[in-house]
Amino acid sequence: MKFLDQFKQKNKKFYIKWTVIGMSTIMAALVAFWLYINDWDTRQSMNALIEAVEIEEPATEAPKEQVTKVPESKKVVEEPVEEKPVTEEPVEEIITDATVYPQDKELPKGPTIINGVLVANKQHPLPDTYAPGEVPEARTAFEEMKAEAAKVGINLNAFSTYRNFARQKQLYESYVAKDGQQAADRYSARPGYSEHQTGLAFDIGESGQEQHWASASFGDTEGGKWLATNAHNYGFILRYPDGKEKITGYMYESWHFRYVGKDVATQIYEKGITLEEYLEAK
Repeated sequence: MKFLDQFKQKNKKFYIKWTVIGMSTIMAALVAFWLYINDWDTRQSMNALIEAVEIEEPATEAPKEQVTKVPESKKVVEEPVEEKPVTEEPVEEIITDATVYPQDKELPKGPTIINGVLVANKQHPLPDTYAPGEVPEARTAFEEMKAEAAKVGINLNAFSTYRNFARQKQLYESYVAKDGQQAADRYSARPGYSEHQTGLAFDIGESGQEQHWASASFGDTEGGKWLATNAHNYGFILRYPDGKEKITGYMYESWHFRYVGKDVATQIYEKGITLEEYLEAK
């Protein structure tokens, strides 16, 4: 057994020796062959060897986003948005100065009634054919008021009530000729714009005090003071109060009263406002 082990060990060394010699010989032959095919140029041979063994890395592709397929039944079809033309809403005219007549305003075909109240001012004219005459209800109310005033010694007189379109035209033109249009427009209405054409306006004075008729001084008389305090009880209002010209359109007229009915007249009197302010608040 010892002999066999020595033999194997000796032969193993022999085989290793000759294997190394053989491999070296093969490598030398390969190197000689490589130099031969590269014209015995050492630099060229080394570059060629590097190029031959270089491994090209594969190009990497960016990961694609996962796409989830949507069933046809659940797909939302986006409707095209139709561009609508921009239209401006008509802006309601805001009256800041009621003394000014609108430019080129034609007379209407019918009167203006707001919340049950017939309105006639510089912004709301009447048709030239509107001719109701003196309204009987208004006359009845005045006679009741006259009778009550007489109990305290005041003799009221309605010296001017209903005027038709033609009569108002005649008066207005005479005032313009006398004082000029700018001045006339403060105290007289143009034809078609007068409250007297409604048959509801009463110019009131006191008999025996004619010097105060159609004058601001009437407001300082006993008759004028009594009317200012009691007229609403019979359905009348002082139509053009002092200091309200830009709201009513006319200068202070202590003698001009308008019949609107007891309920409306009382509300206007108690609030200390004009007919325009009352209607605007409704």
